[in-house]
Amino acid sequence: MANTDIFTTFNTADIVPNQEEVITRALFSNNDGNLTTFFTSSTEAQRQSGYYYVNAYNVNPLFNSSAEVQFAVAYGHVNGSGSMTLQDNDTALMATKATYAQYRAMLLDPTATKFQFDNASGIATDANAIYVVNIARSRYREKMDAGNWSLPLSGSNGIFTFIDNSGKKFSDTNGLSGNVFKVGVGDLKLGTENEADFQQATDPITGEGYGLFYADRGIVVLNAKAIGSKVGIIPNQTIYTPDGSKVISGSLSGSAIQASEQFNHYRLLSSIQTGYNGIISDFQARRTENVSTQHFFVRATNREFNYSNNPTYVNTDGTFVESTFNTDPQTFITTIGLLNDSNEMIAVAKTSQPIVKSFDKEVLIKVKLSF
Repeated sequence: MANTDIFTTFNTADIVPNQEEVITRALFSNNDGNLTTFFTSSTEAQRQSGYYYVNAYNVNPLFNSSAEVQFAVAYGHVNGSGSMTLQDNDTALMATKATYAQYRAMLLDPTATKFQFDNASGIATDANAIYVVNIARSRYREKMDAGNWSLPLSGSNGIFTFIDNSGKKFSDTNGLSGNVFKVGVGDLKLGTENEADFQQATDPITGEGYGLFYADRGIVVLNAKAIGSKVGIIPNQTIYTPDGSKVISGSLSGSAIQASEQFNHYRLLSSIQTGYNGIISDFQARRTENVSTQHFFVRATNREFNYSNNPTYVNTDGTFVESTFNTDPQTFITTIGLLNDSNEMIAVAKTSQPIVKSFDKEVLIKVKLSF
């Protein structure tokens, strides 16, 4: 006798729960793995937050309502250099000092007073000035994918690509242990099966390390002194700030002047967005996350689901519209619904194409539910 039920109960063996998968995806908006255009908001830049950081958008927020923040750039100095001091202005915000203190509290041990980067001899060396590239939380979600990001910086010395030294490329299980990695000049070797080429962790002139990468926080901290020595002078750029328009130029190391706001964070953004000598900048990055999954094995035996309750399946007198179905009824499986114990639909899966089902055919479909 044929089974005419419209649903069936899973056996215990048909459900495989509590599976974990590592998923990597492109980091930027629209599922893009690289970002070649970098826009700022003049309205946003003129707010008080403009003293502390600048947001970079994928499209111009002035003309496109779908513009989304991709990352923010900040500059910090342990003593407040690069921003106005209280000696010069009683209402000074000391933005660079506040920025340094903020990221120090967020990323370092409570006893640490300064960021440290290994010098050429591998000895941790204090850094007074830092740049921070802070990926938007909605972009990296769980964490950035170590070994799969590269940031080009350009200046008078040329264009240099910075990566981390995790050594990862195709597998999340390979590479150094821990979640903090060194930043240095290198090449991801995209389009090849070769490992990423981490070439240089310290600046040959200053002897100081270039930076650190905090994968779980989506943050790259750069040593302003070493980066400036390597990259050189940035192209001139007019920016809009809470203090009005201002032209920034000079070394990527940043200005230490304290009589007025220097807006050093725009120096790094200028180095990112303006490829020197016409070279197009290309910030590449991916994110990774652990996804919980359950696998359901949906079985339709030869005597199940061979009839349809679609009104077009039969005539008004109850006979089949398709006369051949009198001896060989068939259906076409296109959709699978997962119901809870209260018969409430909780998930729907679609097949890539209709699957023929009849008395001489059995069907087994694996459904993966990720959450």
